[in-house]
Amino acid sequence: MTLAMAPSSTSNSARAMHRSAACGTLGRASVPRAVRAASRLAPARAVSEDVVQMATGFGAVVGGGAVARFVQGATDPEVRRQQMADEAGGDELRSVGDYFSGEGFQRWRRIYDDEAEDVNKVQKDIREGHAKTIDIALEWFGQDLDGVTVCDAGCGTGSLTIPLALRGAQVSASDISAPMAEEAGRRYEAAAQGRQGCVQPNFEAKDLERLSGSYDTVACLDVMIHYPDSKMEGMVGHLASMAQNRMIISFAPKTPYYSFLKRVGELFPGKSKATRAYLHAEEDVERALVSEGFRVVKRDMTATNFYFSRILEAVRV
Repeated sequence: MTLAMAPSSTSNSARAMHRSAACGTLGRASVPRAVRAASRLAPARAVSEDVVQMATGFGAVVGGGAVARFVQGATDPEVRRQQMADEAGGDELRSVGDYFSGEGFQRWRRIYDDEAEDVNKVQKDIREGHAKTIDIALEWFGQDLDGVTVCDAGCGTGSLTIPLALRGAQVSASDISAPMAEEAGRRYEAAAQGRQGCVQPNFEAKDLERLSGSYDTVACLDVMIHYPDSKMEGMVGHLASMAQNRMIISFAPKTPYYSFLKRVGELFPGKSKATRAYLHAEEDVERALVSEGFRVVKRDMTATNFYFSRILEAVRV
């Protein structure tokens, strides 16, 4: 699952706009050009109210002279995020699990449902971007998967697990959110109905640190966004310990534009900040793979207006 801060609904965005417009209407001209450009480089599951709140904040500063409020908000975001984690019991993983088991589950279930119509343009864009990343991974897996064992770590609602199982792969799928794993199971049952040669995946609610086993391929898409640099290497190492032959992972790449957007967005509070969103430099991820005895053989990028994800395939050497 990627994600950290889910996209807000259109109505929520409108209310935020109205609140910031107390000193004048917030329009396109109120937002600096660099900010507008940066908003097009948001990573998987990390785009959200950050974009709206950032624009809202700039509108308040530029249009209303709320400089004091801006300066007051310009504190270290990690301090505020830590306070939010403390409110969730001091466990960051628990705060992620709580989010994707509640409000986040309802939101992302709709985003990952191609037939759901109650999504806004940003959510639809993220849906399309995520689907493109899945398509890349499926192309790398190939069609003949009979007997191939796969670990789908952070399976979400089964976007990758289900087509792999329908191709004959034996998939162990897990997600930190029990509702997500259960939804993935329901979607598999619906997709496999009347089909021959399918292998029932094993769906379970479990965080990455507690996964075990040995698999031909370990896949982990749009999950690294929940892990800071200090824990990324350990996460890659743990996943690598379960991969006999290959790993396929995706992450939100660290770019100057989105790093700027993310930093500015963090200056303005909102409930979407219930989980952190971490970006990772591609060279750092590749270095972690190499240290575990893997070599990157394929790489690709998915970039839409509000989804930005780098995907790598690495084989054991």
